Amino acid sequence: MSEKKHFHFTGVCGTAMGAVAVAMKRKGFTVTGSDTNVYPPMSDFLRGEGIEITEGYRAENLPAGADVIVIGNAISRGNEEAEAALSRKLLYQSLPEVMKEHFLRGKRNYVVSGTHGKTTTSSMLAWVFISANRDPGWMIGGLPKNLGRGANFTESDFNVLEGDEYDTAFFDKRSKFLHYLPEVAVVNNIEFDHADIYSCLDEIKLTFRRLLNVVPRTGCAIINGDDPNCREVAEKAPCPVKTVGLNEGNDLRITEVTYESDRSSFTLGGERYSLRMTGEFNIRNAAMATAAALFAGLSPEEVRTGLESFDGVARRQELRGEAGGVKVIDDFAHHPTAIKYAVGSLRQRYDGSKLWILFEPRSNTTRRAVFQNELAEALALADEAVISEIPDLHKFPENDRLNPDQLVIDIIAHGGNGRYIHTVDEIVDTVVNEAQPGDVVAVLSNGGFGGIHKKLLERLG
Repeated sequence: MSEKKHFHFTGVCGTAMGAVAVAMKRKGFTVTGSDTNVYPPMSDFLRGEGIEITEGYRAENLPAGADVIVIGNAISRGNEEAEAALSRKLLYQSLPEVMKEHFLRGKRNYVVSGTHGKTTTSSMLAWVFISANRDPGWMIGGLPKNLGRGANFTESDFNVLEGDEYDTAFFDKRSKFLHYLPEVAVVNNIEFDHADIYSCLDEIKLTFRRLLNVVPRTGCAIINGDDPNCREVAEKAPCPVKTVGLNEGNDLRITEVTYESDRSSFTLGGERYSLRMTGEFNIRNAAMATAAALFAGLSPEEVRTGLESFDGVARRQELRGEAGGVKVIDDFAHHPTAIKYAVGSLRQRYDGSKLWILFEPRSNTTRRAVFQNELAEALALADEAVISEIPDLHKFPENDRLNPDQLVIDIIAHGGNGRYIHTVDEIVDTVVNEAQPGDVVAVLSNGGFGGIHKKLLERLG
């Protein structure tokens, strides 16, 4: 065991932080932690494992005997514990550094990256491994329904990791995925995003090039061959590259795609696969997961069984309920391309239904003007698009803010119906007054949107 015995996690109640803290405790380390958001289920999970949690961030929370302070990605300068760690010249590390040293080194790490689809693709891949009795570890940003939790580490050779291009910590501005020691890097797609840390698409391409630069020659980069940005990034990659896509010229071409109301099927490498999800983007996600699983040595039959029994991911087109004949769907989509994918899939799944999109611009990128035009094009695809008030807009310079009034004008110019309605209660009133039995209301947000799903279902009922 490492000579470092005691790890203190600042920000311990985050999904990834909590999972790693518990895994470290199970390895025999002393683990303590602190957070401002100490509530179930994570607080119960941690305390059930014997981890002492302190509520709030204070310098005195850092145990005198702690060997390593693990500082979460959400922690900024000014945090009392971070400042104390710096002042006392303690050893501090990011979560990806801890993962690399204690769970990833020497393992077969499958890192799923890209602007869109990485949560679903990594969840599919992890479940395919589990279904085939490979007992993988995993670290995934969402909540895969089959897996029950977002992260778990095992003694298996395999780890499946959702590879985020976001920065690692306030003291390490490299992308998280550069720490993950990938044997295989899956790149679903590359677009501009994260305007708070990247100034242009070229900077994002550079970090993906760096990811492929650390894939060994015994490994593989599996990329979306239909995406010009992916092909450009992989042009001079020092590792083997396999392209996957619908177009001619891909190493693994997706063919014979068929859609039903509740499932999609496709052929890849001469083998037929099916999944209980709809939409072209889920076909692409499944094809990437399939290519990675086959590289790992799984048989087509093992992959087929895993995909067929995959239940999806919470907050990805999840039916939250039906009331008054109106279905309420929860979806995480917030990037314009993801919104287009979501609308296309919902159209396929609920063919003939009137589709409402309730959109909360909440991410650091969608609150900016950078996607002013693209959001209008995407939201115009709905029958009714409602934009909510934008949270904390004052944090951005006036000339850098998304303009919701202009967004509505542009949605209408693109042939859609758009409305800007400030509060959640006003949005609920509008939907309750106007929605008809058979309508589908999709709530798109990367946050809680003021509990709008529950409010809609209560009022509609």
